[in-house]
Amino acid sequence: MSESCVVVETGATPQYAVIWLHGLGADGHDFEPLVPQLGQVGGPSLRFVFPHAPVRPISINGGMRMRAWYDIYGFGPDAPQDETGMAESTQRIGQLIQEQARHGIVEENIFLAGFSQGGAVAIATALCYPQRLAGLIALSTYLPNAQTLARDASSANAALPVFMAHGQIDPVLPYLLGIAARDGLQALGHAVDWHAYSMAHQVISAEIADLRAWLSRHVQECV
Repeated sequence: MSESCVVVETGATPQYAVIWLHGLGADGHDFEPLVPQLGQVGGPSLRFVFPHAPVRPISINGGMRMRAWYDIYGFGPDAPQDETGMAESTQRIGQLIQEQARHGIVEENIFLAGFSQGGAVAIATALCYPQRLAGLIALSTYLPNAQTLARDASSANAALPVFMAHGQIDPVLPYLLGIAARDGLQALGHAVDWHAYSMAHQVISAEIADLRAWLSRHVQECV
């Protein structure tokens, strides 16, 4: 499975990992340039794992084939969800977590991160994963299925630390979707570190600075 991932380490023998899922149509290289900005100066080294989503047809884009974690039928509140595709992706990321554990990084030192569609998969995987994880990073994303998450949520990650960020002028996933995702996670009992920025569907330097500080704080808590 690691052959379908981009792996970057900030130092020798990392004891912490961040598994980061890209958005629709991108690939594992998309957020690779951010690694130097997120490294912990004077702190423990990190392994960043950026998996590539499989190529599949996307209904909302006229069946065009692109990298995606699941199909998208629509963005409206009543649009059907690709539950099969979501389940396949959450299973795959769960296996990737286990692979990291087999390579020496214990699960409670593994963070899940994702942007946009990747963020939805990160949320679904982290909340339902049966072993304690280090934290969840959900950027410019939405809550995939609140009822399913409430039903399948794992007690091991009931207190999972969460960093969320969203653009107030996002034309792809409107800001209200981010607010709804935040509120949904809070309703499940999570203390969400929420950040809003005057940006579109993107990642900006202020956001990365805030994420770096959050990551540094929670890495130290894992020690």
